[in-house]
Amino acid sequence: MRVPPDNTVMPMKGRGTSQLQEVDRWDHGVGWLAHPDETMQRASHIVEVNGDVWVFDPVDAPGVDDLFAEFGDVAGVAIGLDRHKRDAAAIANRHEVPVYVASWMTGVADELDANVERFGNTLADSGFQTFRIVDRSVPPWQEVGFYHEELRTLFVPETVGTVDYFCAPGERLGVHPMLRPFPPRRALYGYDPDRLLVGHGAGISENAGDELRTALSNARRNLPNAYIQVVKSMLSN
Repeated sequence: MRVPPDNTVMPMKGRGTSQLQEVDRWDHGVGWLAHPDETMQRASHIVEVNGDVWVFDPVDAPGVDDLFAEFGDVAGVAIGLDRHKRDAAAIANRHEVPVYVASWMTGVADELDANVERFGNTLADSGFQTFRIVDRSVPPWQEVGFYHEELRTLFVPETVGTVDYFCAPGERLGVHPMLRPFPPRRALYGYDPDRLLVGHGAGISENAGDELRTALSNARRNLPNAYIQVVKSMLSN
């Protein structure tokens, strides 16, 4: 999902009235943008596992509950990044389910006005394996990845994305600008998903594993052009 041309001024983060736009629809889930015109392109996702719907890093929008109902009953809402509390509590409370937060994440659970459950190496009984992608205090960044082996699906909340300000020219998938100098390759190289879901932009459903490895391998090499792209994206707002 790309932002409009530079001559169109778009907000970095959408505010006010939201408008649901689908991305990443497949047999077991769908993603959506609550503010399609924002530069950040904050993407939210649901994945259905045996009739249970798991919601990841959601931004609320009109019609989102109908979207959930297409796939089943909501079993839980998961937060993948310490900064992605978004509307997790509101959606969890509406469906009377917990917000799931990694056991090692700090400063997140206390800020959620909802029932919170902690998870370790697996996300409850969802079948998702979980793992640390980034865990550091300076600058603050705690990010957990989710991988479902049977569905061959990987969700990376922040380290990689498809929006313009993540990507150098010619890149389909790029590493977050702050992580390009030292991308978390060790955490992600071992995964070879068929489908990659990201927290910013539309995901990748073809050659996802190859695209992920390419993005991580080229992060430093393409750093100068990527930073130029970041500046262009900021100046267009």
